[in-house]
Amino acid sequence: MRMFDFSSWQSIGTTLLGLALVTFLGVGIRLMIMMTIQQRRERMNRQINERLRTLIAAYKTLGGSFTGNLAVDPRHLRDLRREITASEGEPGSDPAADGFSADTEKGESDRPRRIRDAVEAALSDIILLGTEEQVRLASRAAQELTEGRPVHVHDLVVALRDFIRKALDLAPVPSDVAIPVQGPTRPSSGGGGRGGGAGRGGESGGGGGGRGGGAGGGGGGMGMAGGLGLAGGASMARGTASDDDVADGAQPK
Repeated sequence: MRMFDFSSWQSIGTTLLGLALVTFLGVGIRLMIMMTIQQRRERMNRQINERLRTLIAAYKTLGGSFTGNLAVDPRHLRDLRREITASEGEPGSDPAADGFSADTEKGESDRPRRIRDAVEAALSDIILLGTEEQVRLASRAAQELTEGRPVHVHDLVVALRDFIRKALDLAPVPSDVAIPVQGPTRPSSGGGGRGGGAGRGGESGGGGGGRGGGAGGGGGGMGMAGGLGLAGGASMARGTASDDDVADGAQPK
C-alpha cells in the first residue's frame, strides 16, 4: 500500500492505470499459457486417438481368427508355381501331397496371399506406432516373413490386447479366462456373387426392354392396320358416291 499514492486525483489516476496495466498483462499471460497447454493437450489427444485407432485395426487383422490355420504363409504366387513345377518335374513326386495343385495355385492360394498382405500392412503400422515390446515382436515376425518361414502372431496379439485395454482404462483380462490362440483374420470373398446377381439383373432388364419394344411394335402395327382400314372405308365411300353421281347424270335430256 505504500506504493499507492492517493494524495491527489492525478496520483490516484496514475495508480489505477498502473493497476489496470498489470492486471491486463497478467490476464494476457495466463490466457497465452492456457491456450498453449490446451493446444498441446489437443495434439496429444489426436495422436493418442490415431495411435489407438491404428493399433485396434492391427489387432483385428492379426487376431481375428481362432480356428483353422493360424500361421501366416509367407510364400508368394511365384514360389507356389516354382514348387509345383519342381514337384511335377521330379519322378514319383505328388504335387497334391503338400496341398499344392493346379487348383490350389488358381483358387485357394489367393486367400493366403491376401492374409499375408494384410498382416504385412498391420506389422508396418505396429512398427511405426507400437510400444517397444510391440515393435520387437512385429520386427521379429517381419524378419521371419522375409526369411520365408511361417509366422505365428499370437504373442503380438496378446501384447496389443493388453496395451489397448490399458489405454482405454479397462480392466485386464481375468487370469482364469482361457483365450484360444489367435491368428490373422481370414478375408471373405463374396463380391463375385453380388456382381453375378447384378449381371443377371441387367440381363433380365434388357429382356424386359426387348419385350417392351415388341409390345410397342405390336401396338404400332395395330395402329397402322386400323389406319389402313379407315382409309379403305373412306375410299369405298367416295367410290359409291361417284357411281351415284354417274347414275344420276346418265338420264336422257
